[in-house]
Amino acid sequence: MVARGFSVDLNKPLVFQVGHLGEAYDEWVHQPIVSKTGPRFFANDFLEFLTRTKWWVIPIVWLPAVCWLVSLSIQRGLQPSEAVTALVGGVFIWTLLEYTVHQFLFHMKTRSYWGNTLHYLLHGCHHKHPMDSLRLVFPPAATAILSLPASVITKSSSGFVWRRPSRLSDKYHLNHHFRVQKKGFGITSSFWDHIFGTLPPSKTA
Repeated sequence: MVARGFSVDLNKPLVFQVGHLGEAYDEWVHQPIVSKTGPRFFANDFLEFLTRTKWWVIPIVWLPAVCWLVSLSIQRGLQPSEAVTALVGGVFIWTLLEYTVHQFLFHMKTRSYWGNTLHYLLHGCHHKHPMDSLRLVFPPAATAILSLPASVITKSSSGFVWRRPSRLSDKYHLNHHFRVQKKGFGITSSFWDHIFGTLPPSKTA
């Protein structure tokens, strides 16, 4: 893909290249490359390390945090039934949040250099290289750096731990990448796709 004489070199770190695509970025990023070997993002080895995370690191890091916060809440007077309600509510809120962010933020069209660069870091890389197994989840180190409120982290963590995708949901999500990229925005669940009418056709990828 060329924009004003510029083409992306997949053999070089990508993050600071994609911004130069301008308006052509949206088309380029939605043409997936099927490879389990992901591209290099940064020339700096430490920054590159921060972008790579195996999926099982997420429950290892966040499940103890969720359990500790629940335990702490009960010690401070929260009833067990209320704790369960809070966790279920957190999962409910998280699935709606991830659906909304996925549809309206991660799929917004960008054209400026920094807009394209940020979009690629947040989600574009996942569409360009959907089979990259080391970039399927948000790295805990990046989460710590961005430091969302503890309550949101807890809800998102419980949502992910609750999730671990089945083969069926994997196929559902791959449909979003390879068949109908304007539908199927649910990640943990297809619930909100049913509610908002963005459920993709039943044929799987």
